[in-house]
Amino acid sequence: MAHQQERDLSSLTLLGNQGTTYNYSYDPSVLESFDNKHPYRDYFVKFNCPEFTSLCPITGQPDFATIYISYIPDIKMVESKSLKLYLFSFRNHGDFHEDCVNVIMNDLIKLMDPRYIEVWGKFTPRGGISIDPYCNYGKPGTKYEEMASHRMMNHDMYPEKVDNR
Repeated sequence: MAHQQERDLSSLTLLGNQGTTYNYSYDPSVLESFDNKHPYRDYFVKFNCPEFTSLCPITGQPDFATIYISYIPDIKMVESKSLKLYLFSFRNHGDFHEDCVNVIMNDLIKLMDPRYIEVWGKFTPRGGISIDPYCNYGKPGTKYEEMASHRMMNHDMYPEKVDNR
């Protein structure tokens, strides 16, 4: 670990574990965090998760999406393999698209208490309609709360060309 401060990673049980178990039922307990080595600085961490699946709670049909998670960490950060396993746990979870993105955001807020976070789900069309729910959160009483309000009001003002579905 040249040029890095030593840090305690003993609480991370999934990273490097060759015996990984994939849970097909919603399981937020799989999420793990570690200390942010740069809490004095604002910076974004973005995850692009193009293989998200869940089930329609009415029909049981599969829903497919790319989930975008962007956050400004405070003290804690989410470990990426645990996030992958957590998102995988939605595979047999029946929930509407809007609920999925809000549940993901709520679980990550509980895990990390970030300064700011946003979750955007871009679901593939079913029945001729695609649904792209977006939610965000800024820590109350801080500039990040104002940032969340601003980003929400200006979200999707210039929609991208959709050519990947």
